[in-house]
Amino acid sequence: METLFEAQGVVRSFRLGRHRVEALRGVDLAVGRGELVAVSGPSGSGKTTLLHLLGALDRPDAGRVLFEGRDLAELGERERTLLRRRALGFVFQTFNLVPVLSALENVEYPLWIAGVSRRERRERAEAALAAVGLAGRLAHRPDELSGGERQRVAVARALVGRPLAILADEPTGNLDSETGAALVDLLVRLHLERGTTVVLATHDPAWLARAPRRVRLRDGRVVADERGPAGGAP
Repeated sequence: METLFEAQGVVRSFRLGRHRVEALRGVDLAVGRGELVAVSGPSGSGKTTLLHLLGALDRPDAGRVLFEGRDLAELGERERTLLRRRALGFVFQTFNLVPVLSALENVEYPLWIAGVSRRERRERAEAALAAVGLAGRLAHRPDELSGGERQRVAVARALVGRPLAILADEPTGNLDSETGAALVDLLVRLHLERGTTVVLATHDPAWLARAPRRVRLRDGRVVADERGPAGGAP
C-alpha cells in the first residue's frame, strides 16, 4: 500500500505558563492511501496535535511529517495553504460553519476561495450536500439545522474539494449517540465508495468498533496499533 502520511520521530511541545507540556514524544506513524484510521487515547494524549501536524496546520519541534513523501517542513506557507486547500479536507468537533451563510454557501466557500467558477462550485456543493443526505436543506443557515445536520454540512464542505484525505477531530463529540452513529455510517460509506483516506481522532466507541485500524496514544506516544475487528472500548 502506498504511504500517504508519515510521521517520523515527531516531537511537539507547548508552553503553558511556566511549564512546557510535551504533546507528542517521538511518534512514528505511517498511513496508507485509502486507509481509515481511528486515533484514540485519553484527553491530552496528543490526538489533536497529531492531526494538526498531518494536516500542515502546525510544525513539529523535531522529527519529520511527510505527505506523499514530501517533508511538510520544507514547504512555505503558501505551499502549505495550497496543499490544505487541494488535497485535504477537515472536519472539526465544533462544525466551524459561517453563521450568516446557508448550508450551500458554507460548502461553496472553500471553492470560492480557490477561485472555482460560480457554476462549478454550485454544482459541486449541491452534489456534496446530496451525498450527505442534505439535498433538501441547501438554503438553511446553521441555526436552522440540527447538530447532526450541521456536522453533515461540515463533512460536505470537507468533501467538496475532492481531497485525497479527510482529517476529522472528534467529529461525533457534540452529537447524541444516535446522530453520532449515523455520522459514522456516513463517513464509512463515503470512505468505501470514494477510497478517501480518513484519519480521525476520537473517543467514540462506535468509531473504534468500525475502524479497520486503531492507533492508541498515551502521554504523547503510540502505545498500540491494531488492525482488524475492534478489540474493545477506547
